[in-house]
Amino acid sequence: MRIYEGFKDFKKIKNAVVTSGTFDGVHIGHQTILNRLKQISEREKGEIVLITFWPHPRLVLFPNENLQLINTFEEKAALLESYGVDHLIKIPFTKEFAGMSSSDFVQTILVEHIQTHILVIGYDHRFGRNREGSFEYLKENEAKFGFKVEEIPRQEVDAIGVSSTRIREALMAGDVAMARSFMGHNFELSGQVVHGDKIGKQLGFPTANILVNSPNKIIPADGVYAVTLELNSKLMKGMLYIGKRPTLNGTQRKIEVNIFDFNEDIYSKDIKISFIEQTRGDMKFNSLEELSEKLSQDKLETEKILSEYGRKH
Repeated sequence: MRIYEGFKDFKKIKNAVVTSGTFDGVHIGHQTILNRLKQISEREKGEIVLITFWPHPRLVLFPNENLQLINTFEEKAALLESYGVDHLIKIPFTKEFAGMSSSDFVQTILVEHIQTHILVIGYDHRFGRNREGSFEYLKENEAKFGFKVEEIPRQEVDAIGVSSTRIREALMAGDVAMARSFMGHNFELSGQVVHGDKIGKQLGFPTANILVNSPNKIIPADGVYAVTLELNSKLMKGMLYIGKRPTLNGTQRKIEVNIFDFNEDIYSKDIKISFIEQTRGDMKFNSLEELSEKLSQDKLETEKILSEYGRKH
């Protein structure tokens, strides 16, 4: 898949099958659109072009909402590539861009820049200033614009009943298993391993502290999670903690992972974590000894969850 910053270096392709949207989470609703794009591109002997906007439009239009995103741009791009997108065009979203009329959007972007052959949109998808562009508007002007338009039927969208908002709600509740059922893949978190205060090592559970550099990346609810992780191109298992460490009267939210059967210096390394299931919420213990005992129980439960997950996947 090729990624373009705006339309720089984008060369017109034959029979471009196009869609646009934010695609946060690349969930099973989005995948319905992507699967249809793939079917059409194979039939038309064309290539799939996906237009996305960055930053997320709501971050620009409603900055006080403090929207948390399921994916960083890099995560989203990797998912879109795995679902067969050939060309990903990243358009910088600004207030000026938001003011573009639907007719200008179609004429400038879909017609002149891309030379769209077929446009596929989800039910009730709108574009342009004040979301004035609609499927009906496009359908009425197919001859004028020189491309065909197809809408994913309402019944297909409603039957799925999935939205990025519902996934965010599941993650904020710690229900990463439900989020996975909505997305068709695990929720992932990437970051850099940084120095901690070595409390985990004292407890017999050394942890890698993770710094997430994306300020708008959603972090699941506080608690303990069964996870798999990718480090140095190797896949490993572990249990991850998110929270303020109330037993230690902590005030800063931490993300730290105990990697099973592993004891290497990995400071400054990049790590990618896949969330499988939450084992419990955050808790305050009366002593470090009590915490250590609970962590032993957590590890046993985590190993069981990961073993069962491994057999199914």
